[in-house]
Amino acid sequence: QVQLVESGGRLVQPGGSLRLSCAASGRTFRNDAVGWFRQVPMKERELVGGISWSSLSTDYKDSVKGRFTISRDDAKNTVYLQMDNLKPEDSAISYCAALEAFGTPWVPTLPTEYHYWGQGTQVTVSS
Repeated sequence: QVQLVESGGRLVQPGGSLRLSCAASGRTFRNDAVGWFRQVPMKERELVGGISWSSLSTDYKDSVKGRFTISRDDAKNTVYLQMDNLKPEDSAISYCAALEAFGTPWVPTLPTEYHYWGQGTQVTVSS
């Protein structure tokens, strides 16, 4: 059984940093593209950042460019999202998602393209 488990979400003050982790069990990330999405009530789930299977390509939502960085450690079967200079509008439930994408150079951006999802972790940015 494939499981993705996110961790690292919590309450943080504006300007602070968080590192989210997405660990996989029952599956290796080695050949997967992995995306971090976020969702707030009454809005569509949106891609925040993604990384291709080879790590050669990354993609970020415009509003987080320069503040968020996605990385992967295939030896630990874990993908990370480093979030710096957090703003209140970054508050959301954050999800990681994966799909097998060996040989695909780009990062899928639509939630419907991803096959495996975690349960989410809450990020709250507030003073």
